[in-house]
Amino acid sequence: MEPFFTERFANASTLYRMGRESERAIDEARETVARRINASGDEIYFTSGGTESDNWAIKGAALALEDRGRHIITSAVEHHAVLEACDWLENRGWEVTVLPVSADGLVEAAAVEEAIRDETVLVTIMHANNEIGTIEPLEEIARITRSRDVLFHTDAVQTVGKVPVDVEELGVDLLSAAAHKFYGPKGAGFLYVRKGARIEPLLHGGGHERGRRSGTHNVPGIVGLAKALELSDEAFEANERLDRLARKLWEGISSRAGDLRCNTPFERSLPGYLNFVADGVEGEAMLLRLDAKGVCVSSGSACATGSLDPSHVLLAIGLPPEVAHGSLRFTLGRENTEDEVDFVVEELPAIIATLREMSPTYKAKTA
Repeated sequence: MEPFFTERFANASTLYRMGRESERAIDEARETVARRINASGDEIYFTSGGTESDNWAIKGAALALEDRGRHIITSAVEHHAVLEACDWLENRGWEVTVLPVSADGLVEAAAVEEAIRDETVLVTIMHANNEIGTIEPLEEIARITRSRDVLFHTDAVQTVGKVPVDVEELGVDLLSAAAHKFYGPKGAGFLYVRKGARIEPLLHGGGHERGRRSGTHNVPGIVGLAKALELSDEAFEANERLDRLARKLWEGISSRAGDLRCNTPFERSLPGYLNFVADGVEGEAMLLRLDAKGVCVSSGSACATGSLDPSHVLLAIGLPPEVAHGSLRFTLGRENTEDEVDFVVEELPAIIATLREMSPTYKAKTA
């Protein structure tokens, strides 16, 4: 990325030599991304990240297809970028069906089929959940959407670069991704748009990205995105280790602290994910005490930091609000070690015990 910050910094839309160098770097990045997800280069559009890609896919498809109908289907566990884009459309006359999920966070393909109507123009279901890690049955859903001629979008922000993603195997028409989820730079992402899929631009201006996404290209970000994705084979190789570490983390904590519930379905979740709730303890209290020991965790979605509301994902899988408030989420990465897992297993149960001693509700329950 560095040369495109310091030496080759020209606007990729200009005609002079330095501009053509930037344009060539973007073209190479586009082909790299396309190869990684089994698409063609002219189906890849660079964006500022997952939120823009989700908004563009949903709003752009809805606006392009409103002559056919104004009905959209999504699920209760989607990222806020999807749910709020759907809310935006609903406030403007579209009808949105929000499908429930199982206790493991799974969307049933049969529920999608039952919800599709003649006026349905888009189904948007995430590839894997960002809080509990559940991988959704996209291939089954895609067979249904294709048979009914309905556009299918997936938020694949959590999966691209972490597990192999093939748009032909998945059967999706639109796919969102963000670079920072696979060790690339923040502020860069892409949207895959299958050839023939109708979608209106979200941004208007200079006609960049073949007239579909205006705005001066973030050349260093795009170059960094492609390079990170190119290196993602290393992440795939680490998946078995991450899965083992996440299971070890859960087994160690749960064996030392009672009244815990695991929300991550390990048999069909992303590797390295662990989400659990501790009865009688606030998630943020655990988070802050771990942070003081140098351990970075989340009590929900990183994008909802500061919200006092319990996780909508945990509510959707059936947890009561007072229980959902006690959630903690670990997402392990390639730099995490066995020793770090051992440290958390040693420290966290004591933190939970201390917090429960301070909790009048927990003491009353166990008295």
